[in-house]
Amino acid sequence: MSLLIRDAVHGDLPAIRDIYNDAVLNTTAIWNDQPVDLGNRQAWFSARLAQFYPILVAVDAEQVVGYASFGDWRPFDGFRHTVEHSVYVRNDQRGKGLGPLLMQALIERARTCDKHVMVAAIESGNLASIRLHERLGFSTTGQMAQVGTKFGRWLDLTFMQLLLNPGAQPPAVHKE
Repeated sequence: MSLLIRDAVHGDLPAIRDIYNDAVLNTTAIWNDQPVDLGNRQAWFSARLAQFYPILVAVDAEQVVGYASFGDWRPFDGFRHTVEHSVYVRNDQRGKGLGPLLMQALIERARTCDKHVMVAAIESGNLASIRLHERLGFSTTGQMAQVGTKFGRWLDLTFMQLLLNPGAQPPAVHKE
């Protein structure tokens, strides 16, 4: 495997859509019931770029085999230093170590974007994802029972977070 992690380009969007839709249709990683079209992923891509947020892809033999991104955790100024991330790996590539590689690259990008906290919201039954986050230094900060539903069952949500710059002081307030 000659894996490359790089910034996504528009040409990657069909593969990103396919990975996303597989997760929608076959997993509880995404709590949507309906697959999305290319226009949806284009709008998502444009929104991330407009906010200067990364979309990283893992490429093997010129094929996108996974992607990762982060976006605003909440749409209020007070949360501007906190992001929530997503990482998805193509179904035939899971368990090969791509998730940790994408996550490590994404964590470094968040640090260079001057973010302070990265949040993960994980379906509580997804123990592989929870363990991955623990190995990367995330800690569990909360659990919410039965807040979602998919495949005819209630889903619980586990929140985890990583302090990207422990000990950093909050930025000074600038009033104009």
